[in-house]
Amino acid sequence: MDYDKGISIMLVGYGHCLSALQGHVTNLHDYTIFNYIGTFFYGFRMPLFFIVSGLLVGRSLNKKGLNNYIGDRTNNILYPLLVWGIIEITFQIIAARYTHFTFHENVSFWKYLKLLANPRETGHFWYLNALFCIGVIYACLKSRLRLGALFQVILGLALFAESAFIHIYDIQAGFLTDIFEYYFFFALGDLISNVMLDEKNISRFSSLKIFFPLLAAFVIIQYFFTEINLRPSAYGDRFVEQKMPFFFLGEALVGCATSVSFSFLLQKYKLFTWIRIVGFHSLFIYCMQIIVMTFARIFFQSLLHVSYTPALIILVWSSGIFLPIIFYNFCLKYNLWWLYTFRKPEKQVEYLRKTNIFSFKTHFQ
Repeated sequence: MDYDKGISIMLVGYGHCLSALQGHVTNLHDYTIFNYIGTFFYGFRMPLFFIVSGLLVGRSLNKKGLNNYIGDRTNNILYPLLVWGIIEITFQIIAARYTHFTFHENVSFWKYLKLLANPRETGHFWYLNALFCIGVIYACLKSRLRLGALFQVILGLALFAESAFIHIYDIQAGFLTDIFEYYFFFALGDLISNVMLDEKNISRFSSLKIFFPLLAAFVIIQYFFTEINLRPSAYGDRFVEQKMPFFFLGEALVGCATSVSFSFLLQKYKLFTWIRIVGFHSLFIYCMQIIVMTFARIFFQSLLHVSYTPALIILVWSSGIFLPIIFYNFCLKYNLWWLYTFRKPEKQVEYLRKTNIFSFKTHFQ
């Protein structure tokens, strides 16, 4: 799962990187390959996060119970959403006062309320809002009403159909839109959890006989839908998602299956193990990625005068992936854990205090 989350957060980060550079790099449109890559890998990266989260809901409820599960979701998802959402919006309001950006409703104090009511208008924080709400609703239905995973998958398909209606007719439904769209993927994760988490199936899922057919289907499907998403429209790379939603559903499922198979292969052959570290920190990366990328762009452009666009993309992208990991561990070590959780993660804090990973003296003696 850490491999999967690592792959997804790097792809998400790539899209955020292009957004962070948009309007600040005059010749970004000349490098069409970068936009093509971002669009090509768009269709499955967010559904995969919901499937992975759904894989663990059953075990968590059995171990902790409903109240503790909701408490953990509040601690691990809702709290960092509010903390980092407020920090990012505050930076935007300050920047609007002292840069050429106009101070209007999109960067006003009302935006704080939109973190919960209409998170799409706050940028990337819609994901944490939807992940928290879906997890709580799903757990309540599963625990209190005893609704099984199969029934919830059917419910998820009905909600997805409702989200398709919302998208096609451009109806404003606030935070409900993403709940309706991604509930199915969370439920699907729970439905397949017993199979996916059974160690007896590891060899089957890490088979090249499964991976290569999936890869072929993935490439063909992504090529087809990338061509559609790249056509000029008001929806950009979300055209298929919003105007061809059931095609998007199929695209997402094939992409998720390919990514899962690839992750099993990486685990089997112990390749690129650093991706697991990235995956473990994916939530913390997501929380502060836009902030880090914005400051990284300013640093490399204004202070180091890096003007070569491909170099800027690589530098800003990698900064948005690895600097949040360093900062998170720094916060845990130096008693700033409250930036990410209201419960002190005792084991992680104790481990970091003993390892001295930020001590140059320890590493270079």
